[in-house]
Amino acid sequence: MMKDQTKTPLYNALQTMAGRNPISFHVPGHKNGMIFPEQARSFFGQVLPLDMTELTGLDDLHAPTDVIRDAQELAAAFFGADDSFFLVGGSTAGNLAMIMAVCSPGDKIIVQRNSHKSIMHGLELSGARPVFTAPEFDDTKGRYTAPSMYSIKEALRMHSDAKAVVLTYPDYFGGTFPLKEMIDHAHAYNVPVLVDEAHGVHFSLDKHFPDSALKQGADVVVQSAHKMAPAMTMGSYLHVCSSLIATERISHYLQMLQSSSPSYPIMASLDLARHYLAGLTIQDIALITESAACLKDILTGEWWNVLESEDPLKITLQPKHGITGEKLANALEREGIYPELSTHNQVLIVHGLAPFTEMAYLKNAVERVDAQLKFSANHDIMKMENIFIEKLIELDLDYQAMWQRQTKEVPLQHSVGCVAAEAIIPYPPGIPIIMKGERITERHLRLVKRLLQQGVTFQHRDITGSITVFR
Repeated sequence: MMKDQTKTPLYNALQTMAGRNPISFHVPGHKNGMIFPEQARSFFGQVLPLDMTELTGLDDLHAPTDVIRDAQELAAAFFGADDSFFLVGGSTAGNLAMIMAVCSPGDKIIVQRNSHKSIMHGLELSGARPVFTAPEFDDTKGRYTAPSMYSIKEALRMHSDAKAVVLTYPDYFGGTFPLKEMIDHAHAYNVPVLVDEAHGVHFSLDKHFPDSALKQGADVVVQSAHKMAPAMTMGSYLHVCSSLIATERISHYLQMLQSSSPSYPIMASLDLARHYLAGLTIQDIALITESAACLKDILTGEWWNVLESEDPLKITLQPKHGITGEKLANALEREGIYPELSTHNQVLIVHGLAPFTEMAYLKNAVERVDAQLKFSANHDIMKMENIFIEKLIELDLDYQAMWQRQTKEVPLQHSVGCVAAEAIIPYPPGIPIIMKGERITERHLRLVKRLLQQGVTFQHRDITGSITVFR
């Protein structure tokens, strides 16, 4: 049934409630914005009256029957899902829920090796036995991409009893791969496909973008609405469109993993983000992609290349002449231009879902950055080494065994041959290069050392001296 995508039921209900100037004898403690530090009132004053709780007429995220249900149904209709859920804990909550919904301790699950850390956390929480498919390395892009179709076929041939296949589409830089072929092959084994589509919420718009994972037949898809659509940070969607996975199991784990006091401003922003996406016309999208193309032209500099991407809104700058990604990002930030991320060899620029209006300033800033960087040239920059030689990888210890083992710290240079008791995660983008439960190799160690030399930040701890391993 067609739904009126101009409606914003949850946002309207909050706006109506706030307009009544209700007397608050309930949480939250700011009492509709009446109790708040004076110095911050001007910044928070507009949103606090919408920061409500499960009052009459405002529904309940964990048992929706009214405006939240209506808002989620509108999302499902727009994105092409059977059921859609609002996530207030980011795509992390959705990734955890979809894995736990299909796996019990000891169950096999096929997982793309270069997945976000939240996927790894979901595996650990579920106690599953992951079979990792190694990504291919693209020399032209200078980074890992996705597993090959051959790797997926081999994983399913050898592990046809797997409970699911988990893939990431697109990657952080907007790169895609033949997802539909992989989904169809998994479905031939009656194996569902779970997709972390954190960076592809806009793929449901039109032909200017790659097809969404849902359109290509994925069973469960998680999207970070706050990354590319105009939702508040932590606002995400989880979509189910499957005969292989029970929606009730997803709902059950979301109730466990999401707060019992979900943020109404975040949920309302999800309602509004879907409304915004649905309201974009073909002409609007054409103007956006033209703006992105113009931005690429302006961002072309003497000291870096602009790489192509399947997603026209993701623009990757690849420094040359020995300049690191970090140096380029720092130079841009000194001009007031803040990229999404920098790696040892790249900088990611994300164009929004509206035409960019500061082209003249950006052009002048890029010229100034170009002039600055000539003094940073000819420094050593690392060449990424492919550490994933084996196409299928299993952990040396399963999660049940890890829970029983004691740990110790060893010097980083003496860690080869040990089994890591912690994931080693350069951030951004948050993809582990050594997984918890994986045996550390010389290749791992060389890559860690080179990343440290380039000033790359690792999450959670300083690993320059030691690493935690299992006894």
